[in-house]
Amino acid sequence: MKNTPTDSVAILQDLIRCRSITPHEGGALTVLENLLSAHGFVCQRLIFKDQDTPDVENLFARIGTAQPHLCFAGHTDVVPVGDEANWKHEPFAAEIKDGLLYGRGATDMKGSVAAFAAAAIDYLKHSGKPAGSISFLITGDEEGPAINGTTKVLEWMKANGHIPDHCLVGEPTCVAKLGDTIKIGRRGSLSFIVSVAGIQGHVAYPQNTDNPIPKLSRLLDRISFAKIDDGNDHFDPSSLAVTTVDVGNPAGNVVPARATAKFNIRFSTEQDYESLREWVDAQVSAVREELGGAWSVSSNEGAEAFITEPGAFVGLVQDAVEQETGLVPKLSTSGGTSDARFIKNYCPVLEFGPTNATSHKVDEHIAIEELRATQVIYSRIIAAYFNNQP
Repeated sequence: MKNTPTDSVAILQDLIRCRSITPHEGGALTVLENLLSAHGFVCQRLIFKDQDTPDVENLFARIGTAQPHLCFAGHTDVVPVGDEANWKHEPFAAEIKDGLLYGRGATDMKGSVAAFAAAAIDYLKHSGKPAGSISFLITGDEEGPAINGTTKVLEWMKANGHIPDHCLVGEPTCVAKLGDTIKIGRRGSLSFIVSVAGIQGHVAYPQNTDNPIPKLSRLLDRISFAKIDDGNDHFDPSSLAVTTVDVGNPAGNVVPARATAKFNIRFSTEQDYESLREWVDAQVSAVREELGGAWSVSSNEGAEAFITEPGAFVGLVQDAVEQETGLVPKLSTSGGTSDARFIKNYCPVLEFGPTNATSHKVDEHIAIEELRATQVIYSRIIAAYFNNQP
């Protein structure tokens, strides 16, 4: 039975049956650790703590000690299910019906973890230990604060000589069909809070008040329709979205003392944190000069924009996808953030996984056929990587 592929479906079912809602491990890392240990991986359970956040369990597993070193990064934690009464299929039962495997995490991203684990085991069965190393960086904190997960595992990996040459993140990247999208980068994220102080008073006596709302409104209108940049070959233009406006005023006959707005900028590699802070400050200064007011601005860094430039590694993954699906995948930088934003500081990284249509939704599921095809793609990537190191 040497040539029988490892069953990624059974692995995924075992993982889904673990209630690993962030930050609880729920047994999922234990399932993966037992599986990989049985096939020669040296596993390390890494628990990191922070005084303001929950303890998080993570798993690092590696077979081989030499280069080249290919790492698969992913997570076994999942988002809450919401109201279970809305699910037609129990979220942690891993039920299969009409060719679909249902359960929280089926696509985001226990499916990819199962597929890569099966692919790595198959490689070891058929080819023996690689002329290099295969590793897994699996966190239980991707869907949460992302403080005690991948960032700290990477620090531990660097301190212990485990930094890979390349990394593949198993996020569900495909949009309409398996194979249509590889993510080679991500936009950056920077959030702002802007506040304008005024003078509270009765609306009937405007001369005794200083209404901050029109001033803030002028700023929001200005920045909402401004062009920050034109983007570039791999990124759309940077975009800004106002997310909330608050004056803390339930009364209809009182001018409020303060108006506050929050907004987020998703930005291309044409920008960085400093350039965007300067841009926002310039917009505020222009409105202040026109309308006056006492303004305060603060920002919160989410992630810097990054890209893994197309080259040998990207081409290797593209080829593996095309060989299995017949599709030439689009090289994308769209979407939100992922743990790739941390990994890019250590080695080239890209993301590829199944379709994301049901991620985080009620009755999340993956097609059995798609899961097995993802496993084959990962198998092709592993084989090509060690036969033709990029």
